[in-house]
Amino acid sequence: MAIFLVALGAILLLVFGSAFHSGFCLFRNYLAARKIGVPIRIILFDHVNPLWLVCDRPVLSLVKRLPFGLGRNSFTRYNFRGWEVPDRYYSHHEMGDAYILVSPSNIWLYIADPDAITDLLRRGKEFPREVSVTAILDIFGPNISTAQGAQWQKHRRITASSFNDQNNVIVWSESVTVARDMLQYWTSKSSVKTAADDLRTLSLHIMSRAGFGKSFKFQGHDETETVTESGPSLNYKDSLKMILENCILIFALGTKFLANPWLPKKFRQLHDACASFQKHMTQVYEEEKQAFRRGESADRNFMTSLVRASQDETIKSSLGGLTEKEIYGNMFTFNFAGHDTTAHTFTFALYFLAANPTVQDWISEEIHHVMGDRDLNEWAASDFPRLKRCLAVMYETLRLYTPVPTSKFVDGETPQPLTIRGRTLILPPKTMIVPSYASVQTDPKYWGDDSLEWRPSRFIKSSTSAGTETTDPALNDEEFITPARGTFLAWSGGARDCVGRKFSQVEFVAVMATLFRDWRVDPVLADGETADIARNRVLNQIETDSAPVLLLQMLHPDRCPLVWSRR
Repeated sequence: MAIFLVALGAILLLVFGSAFHSGFCLFRNYLAARKIGVPIRIILFDHVNPLWLVCDRPVLSLVKRLPFGLGRNSFTRYNFRGWEVPDRYYSHHEMGDAYILVSPSNIWLYIADPDAITDLLRRGKEFPREVSVTAILDIFGPNISTAQGAQWQKHRRITASSFNDQNNVIVWSESVTVARDMLQYWTSKSSVKTAADDLRTLSLHIMSRAGFGKSFKFQGHDETETVTESGPSLNYKDSLKMILENCILIFALGTKFLANPWLPKKFRQLHDACASFQKHMTQVYEEEKQAFRRGESADRNFMTSLVRASQDETIKSSLGGLTEKEIYGNMFTFNFAGHDTTAHTFTFALYFLAANPTVQDWISEEIHHVMGDRDLNEWAASDFPRLKRCLAVMYETLRLYTPVPTSKFVDGETPQPLTIRGRTLILPPKTMIVPSYASVQTDPKYWGDDSLEWRPSRFIKSSTSAGTETTDPALNDEEFITPARGTFLAWSGGARDCVGRKFSQVEFVAVMATLFRDWRVDPVLADGETADIARNRVLNQIETDSAPVLLLQMLHPDRCPLVWSRR
């Protein structure tokens, strides 16, 4: 009995002690936040608290059911992953261009002034990127996403050489080839429920070719055999796919821990996938290093470019080159960033297009104008700049559903000034500053009264009215409208913007052109549905069923089967 009471007392002391400490930290942060002088809302748990990340949505769903309006407060409005997306610009319209969320761990300053955002992104030394969240990408070595200061400058200059016109030619060609095979698979079926899975496969295949020079035949979801193979004999594609789908688990437990024989079989298979992927990278690394020393020319995939840039004596003397582990780290980062973000963007875009047949007609008109009746094998990367409408579909999709938000923070022990709408705020050290991407990308001030609608033509400047039919000569006069600075953050901004921006654009446009020149996609009609009702159902699915898992994505796109038909 005595032991039980001691144990119970220890547990209660721990619980109340933790609660007291959290309350003290929250009060301390609140007092510091008040000095900044902008509206404040309180949240009880930090967004990046690991335990809260696991249970935020179930807990909040219970709180919202409380009677007398007790569940409608800032706790349920702001205290879950991805709350920014459904909130859009509403909070900033209520509280102004800057407001604060205070938690026991942090002061989060959200800003929606484009000039202030541009200034923030420009001042990299004073406001370095917060990299604790991207530490997950260090599985195979240091990389551009987690490096800081001089190390980041080295990574940036060397990795930027990988994203060149030669690589874009590879991306274009592989995108067209894989998209053609995927389209053949889709059009052979009466309906498609696995579009999101197939688009992940497409993105993975394109990254395989651009990253390592390895091509794979596309297999649809129903054609793919279950991978039961384990050990270092796993091929590159399957090992990378397994790693990407379980990278949080790898990050949390570590690759060495996953090798323990007493763990479930899935964990050991995941360790084997890591070992296999490492083996493939090492093999290609050694081959490319030897080829460079022999003076042999090579296919300009990412691995080739990184190895050769790091072996080049001119670059090594000025920057130090990348170590072997840094090359592995960057290769994994490229695969992660180029695979998941693009796959989710493809999925959003496909379902938006299924719900908007007039936009399908609009881009098909452009594709026919640019490509004519040429065979797909005759298409070239030089066609990319003329496919402005296809690019507009990507921009409009990312405007409403950006997969990866960007955060910054105040470094060191010295407060930093930040001017918002002519007013200078003095920010205490370690303040987390978040550019409100979901607000500035949907605010009617910058995007018009239909800012919450998906309308790609907003990015096209034409001699004719938006939404009307155009003739071929008019298509030649169309211009792509580049968003004003600070109002579009899909690829971040400033010095640390996404190095793979052009890569993703070329891939997206090539796939859209392949899919929609001669084909169209529609939602499968449920019993008693009209076409308009089905399209509205798809739009509702996008809006209500999108949330972050690792990145922002549609959670259950399979609930809206699609059907393809020839034009």
